[in-house]
Amino acid sequence: MKKCIIAALSGAALIISGQVVAADIEAGKSKAAEVCASCHGIDGNSPAPNFPHIGGQHRTYLEKALKDYKSGGRTDPVMNGMTAALSNEDIENLAFYYSSLPGKLNSNR
Repeated sequence: MKKCIIAALSGAALIISGQVVAADIEAGKSKAAEVCASCHGIDGNSPAPNFPHIGGQHRTYLEKALKDYKSGGRTDPVMNGMTAALSNEDIENLAFYYSSLPGKLNSNR
């Protein structure tokens, strides 16, 4: 049985099936404002229809998508460029931040 996700607002740790993943929600919010907000919005609900809503998306999905863009396993000229300078820690923090937000994608959680 999966363990519950335990999260604090800052310097958080996620515990999922015995794995501990350190993530910092405030660092994610700061990086989101710096890198992601112009297209996806600071709250993850993009103001433009051609950019996806990522607020409330599953953390593991966001993390995998960002890592795939960074490695070239998933291709999009803009996203490949945006993720090139992100560290693994940045990706974890961004995924944790955006997954913590309310959004269209988690309305029935």
